[in-house]
Amino acid sequence: MTQPAEFNKVAVLYGGTSAEREISLKSGKAVYQALCNKDVNAELIDTKETSPLLLKQMGFSHVFIALHGRGGEDGVIQGVLEYLALPYTGSRVLGSALAMDKVRTKQVWQSCGLPTAKYLRVNPGMQLDFAQILDTLGGCVFVKPAREGSSIGMSRAQSAAELADAVRNAFEFDADVLIEQFIDGPEYTIAVVDGQALPAIRTQTDRGFYDYEAKYLSDTTQYHCPCGLNAQDEAYAQQLAQQAFAAVQADGWGRVDLMRDADGQFYLLEVNTVPGMTEKSLVPMAARATGLDFESLVLKILSLAK
Repeated sequence: MTQPAEFNKVAVLYGGTSAEREISLKSGKAVYQALCNKDVNAELIDTKETSPLLLKQMGFSHVFIALHGRGGEDGVIQGVLEYLALPYTGSRVLGSALAMDKVRTKQVWQSCGLPTAKYLRVNPGMQLDFAQILDTLGGCVFVKPAREGSSIGMSRAQSAAELADAVRNAFEFDADVLIEQFIDGPEYTIAVVDGQALPAIRTQTDRGFYDYEAKYLSDTTQYHCPCGLNAQDEAYAQQLAQQAFAAVQADGWGRVDLMRDADGQFYLLEVNTVPGMTEKSLVPMAARATGLDFESLVLKILSLAK
């Protein structure tokens, strides 16, 4: 692993202007503290307050991206850093932009023959028959803005009226909205770091689904690692996660979310190229299961910067 001395001055980009700003602030502070504990010369940079275009003249040699959502996870900041020729963590421009878009991610997976739930993409102005959509997608659906994370703007619908409300709510966050078949079964998440899949985590919530509150606010959400799958099924899920990650050109580190139905079939949900790094975050949890503590994980991710 690259030694701290080789990192002259590291900018930890956090905050930003996306709907996930509050989570990013927590992630950035945790990453910054971990780097300081490892004797890395690091500085927190809130991209809402300081232009990333100034990073080079501020003397930074490397960048750890702890920005979530638009502007930080969608290829925008990655393009700026490419222009500045500054090594940075995580996926490149294409992988970031592609993984951020749930619709296009699913299109790529379908072209690769990877399993993902049935869906419909809708835009404002389309004439929608909500009852027909529900019938086509199995009677229960999730509605998601195509380019948001942390379950922001996401709803579950089981009636035409609920679906109409859910779509209207999602349009407040994005003009591209995904209506996705509900998969009835447990949800798993698999971190990928340096091309290797970490142990799967099964998430369990007493809420209707694993929403923003379940992820960041609830004390009752449970995380199971070991996840309860037998060795063969977990190995298959890990391989599927690696394939899904590579298919969208994701790189460095990230997380793949998937579900499993009653027949044992896995369905890919999405790729997160800058997952949360808070006290409730899943990638650090999976890393701990392999004996890698939070500080060592942060240093490992930084060592992959290019």
